[in-house]
Amino acid sequence: MQSTMKSFGIDQLTIADRLRLVEEIWDSIAAGADSLEVPQSHREELERRLADDDANPEAGRPWAEVKARLLGKP
Repeated sequence: MQSTMKSFGIDQLTIADRLRLVEEIWDSIAAGADSLEVPQSHREELERRLADDDANPEAGRPWAEVKARLLGKP
C-alpha cells in the first residue's frame, strides 16, 4: 500500500510548499471545528477542571510566571 504522501505527490513538494499545504489543511479543519462533536467525557473533565479552578484559585500560577520558570529565568 502506497503512503498518502506518495499517492498525492506530497513527497515531491519542497519543504516550504509542504508547510503551506499543512497550513491550508489546518485552516480548513479549524473552519469546520464547530461541527466536531465533543465527547461527553471531555465535557465532564472540563467542567471538573473549571470547578476545581473556581474552588482553588490560588492553586494556579500566571502564564508569565510558569513560562519564566520553564525557561529558567528568575
